[in-house]
Amino acid sequence: MSANLLTVTELNEYLRMLMDGNPLLGNVFVRGEISNFTNHYKTGHFYFSLKDEGGALRAVMFRSYAARLAFLPENGMKVILHGRVSVYPRNGEYQIYVDDMQPDGVGALWLAYEQLRQKLEGEGLFDPARKRALPPYPARIGIITSPTGAAVRDMIQILGRRYPAAEVILYPALVQGTDAPKSLIAGLRLFATALPVDVILLGRGGGSAEDLFAFNNEELARAVAASPIPVVSAVGHETDFTICDFVADLRAPTPSAAAELAVPDAAELRRALSATAERMSATLSHRISHARARLDALAASGALRSPRYTLDEKRMALGMAEQRLVHLTEQGMHTAHSSLTALCARLKGLNPLDVLTRGYAAVFDGAHRPITRAAELAAGQTVHIQFSDKTADATVSGIRESE
Repeated sequence: MSANLLTVTELNEYLRMLMDGNPLLGNVFVRGEISNFTNHYKTGHFYFSLKDEGGALRAVMFRSYAARLAFLPENGMKVILHGRVSVYPRNGEYQIYVDDMQPDGVGALWLAYEQLRQKLEGEGLFDPARKRALPPYPARIGIITSPTGAAVRDMIQILGRRYPAAEVILYPALVQGTDAPKSLIAGLRLFATALPVDVILLGRGGGSAEDLFAFNNEELARAVAASPIPVVSAVGHETDFTICDFVADLRAPTPSAAAELAVPDAAELRRALSATAERMSATLSHRISHARARLDALAASGALRSPRYTLDEKRMALGMAEQRLVHLTEQGMHTAHSSLTALCARLKGLNPLDVLTRGYAAVFDGAHRPITRAAELAAGQTVHIQFSDKTADATVSGIRESE
């Protein structure tokens, strides 16, 4: 009995030894659905469970392997894991130590692309309102692409043919591989600081999804969105879409199309300038003809041929104005005289002395205040009676009712 007595640690270590020595458990693929996913940001490790209809399995993916994933695992995602199964002696639970993970039923590159697209779109980096218009007449154009290949030759040829006035500056960059995003970002920074240009063409020729995946890099996408200079994204063929296409100020279907969109056509400009010059010449000729006709009419007028005509016209106008002024003055004086006469008649009618001439008299008290009612008198009171010509003093002997 004592020969089989083991400590918990010893038993767990024994089980781990058995599992680690099993070739099947040391190289196993497992399909299932992720749950309880935890991204441990401090360490970079992934902890989660893998489950199906009948069971669940604990899993861990250490940072050295997790950093190589092109996508970020999520709860509910169906995946295929590769790794080894072993026991963790400290808690006696077995788990799979994952060294690789692939989406089940969908490509890892497509999944990483879709996750990043949704993330940046949610942040508003695809919003058309934040995108800028290209300069109509760029003086300096920056190209960030591979210095070899047909794409760069096509762009330089088209730019030189369409708009030879612009200076073209090429930044040779890596356009595929793990170091490509950093190389492309370096080109953006150079054109934004040390070697400023008016517009940037960023892209490469066609290729597989893996070849173009450098343009789906999050750091590169944010650098394109933050560029102070308008960026035209021209990656691959017309059917290829990358994250850079969505964040750039303008997406061109091909590198050649990017060159055509970035500059005006010099031939069309010459035609437009020629047409404008013709319209300006026609307008100027019409105005000159109109001015000449007016000048001829003025030269033929009697006023210019003989100044006496003008003086006679002015003299007649002055005489008529003088007559109107005299007439208006006389009319005004007549109206004023009539008004004055009427006012005098009204004043005369209101003169109290004029009333006294008709046989009336006015009675005043000792303070020379007018007395208008008998109630204001008292027997023995001295009053003054005003006639039209003189004033009489009298004493009231009595007051009686009117007969």
